[in-house]
Amino acid sequence: MAKKVLVVDDEKLIVKGIRFSLEQDGMEVDCAYDGEEALEAAKKKEYDVVLLDVMLPKLTGFEVCQQIREFSSMPIIMLTAKGDDMDKILGLEYGADDYITKPFNILEVKARIKAIIRRTNKISAGNDASKIIAFGAMKIDTDNRRTYIDGKEVNLTAKEFDLLELLVNNPNKVYSRDNLLNIVWGYDYPGDVRTVDVHIRRLREKIESNPSEPKYIHTKWGVGYFFQDQE
Repeated sequence: MAKKVLVVDDEKLIVKGIRFSLEQDGMEVDCAYDGEEALEAAKKKEYDVVLLDVMLPKLTGFEVCQQIREFSSMPIIMLTAKGDDMDKILGLEYGADDYITKPFNILEVKARIKAIIRRTNKISAGNDASKIIAFGAMKIDTDNRRTYIDGKEVNLTAKEFDLLELLVNNPNKVYSRDNLLNIVWGYDYPGDVRTVDVHIRRLREKIESNPSEPKYIHTKWGVGYFFQDQE
């Protein structure tokens, strides 16, 4: 089945070029040219990847990303014309999975898209039977990539779920930030360890009743992070 990609940018020539290149690789590509149009498209269809520009009319890419995260964990790659690190971190704060800085090489864009699709497919292709992991009030359905706290579903991004699944499957094992970056994002990911810190903080805000005193995901100062099995 063809992978579905939503490309969002108000520069139509950029959209046209990306669309042509992705379709050459057999992907199904939809296009949007402003934030409202992008949000409507994402509500109508579940995409394998959303390529989302930051600077958009009507709604910014950050606003679109944040609103998509209210109903879906579909992978989102932000496109930013700025090289400022804070912009990149801000994109991740809003729930993005990756970012690419303009101007970019179309080969890099295709490589990032394919890498995210590969990781998503690899993680979702588990056992035929649904695998449920439970710790206290938290329940994780690893087959369907869904997380529940006290019976209520928590909407995690793809990367947040990847982090949680890795830590939960290796309780009490401490992972350095570099290790987590390499395992979850891949060795070719150009970001730095601050990406891990941002995602851990967001994950704690979603699964911990008191993020400042975490029950599940703990910090070993100067080393890294680990999931504590208290049962």
